[in-house]
Amino acid sequence: MKHIGPHVSATGGVENAPLNAAAVGASAFALFTKNQRQWVSAPLTEKSIEAFKANCEKVGITTDYILPHDSYLINLGQPNDELIGKSRSAFLDEMKRCEQLGLKMLNFHPGSHLNQISLDECLHRIAESINIALDQTHGVTAVIENTAGQGSNVGFSFQHIAHIIDLVEDKDRVGVCIDTCHTYSAGYDLKTDEGYAQTFREFDETIGAHYLRAVHLNDTKKAFASRVDRHDSIGNGLLGMEFFTRFMKDPRFDDMPLILETPDETRWAEEIVMLMELSR
Repeated sequence: MKHIGPHVSATGGVENAPLNAAAVGASAFALFTKNQRQWVSAPLTEKSIEAFKANCEKVGITTDYILPHDSYLINLGQPNDELIGKSRSAFLDEMKRCEQLGLKMLNFHPGSHLNQISLDECLHRIAESINIALDQTHGVTAVIENTAGQGSNVGFSFQHIAHIIDLVEDKDRVGVCIDTCHTYSAGYDLKTDEGYAQTFREFDETIGAHYLRAVHLNDTKKAFASRVDRHDSIGNGLLGMEFFTRFMKDPRFDDMPLILETPDETRWAEEIVMLMELSR
């Protein structure tokens, strides 16, 4: 069975996120557990933690289908020796927040070399950052999201992600989130039958299908292999409805969070209904 929902607002407290998800008919959702524009936020209160758990139970969405995202400020591949500590501290705080909320995963962009260090050194720094966080937390899986490869971002190649995972010490607590917009923009042809099959065959051969934990299900505004990250609403972009029909009927993506990061939130409820109809 498919479980779909958007990245919802947690304004007013994380406990509001499950209610916002239920309001659009979601069976999965993503959220920020803190203000993603700030390095440091107030700790979660016991009241918010208990209300979050109670509201998840109330709307019937279990932690298997909740995919929190870390702050976009964090760069785990930060080349500056002084600044990387700031990102690592913030990432650890995000992991601990997930731990407090009883969540099983934290989704994050791997990082950027900022044209100051080599690709290989950047990938090693990312893996080291993950190891540091995993050593100090329990029960939360670090879920690496593939990127479009914009600017100096790494992670647009499946080989990049595989290299990071190879260096992570606790293989049971690392996973991958595939973003369909990023994948197409990075040069993996999801649009044709042959390209779709080849992309996920390559994912399995390079990374391993067992590492896939979630999908960001987005259409794209930018051309194939453009290396530009611009999401579009389902069916409005270049991937087209044939891709989404193929994807929604693919049993490999059952029983994991399928998260919409589409730009028009007024269409989220409609997109969820449309996608679920395609899965039948």
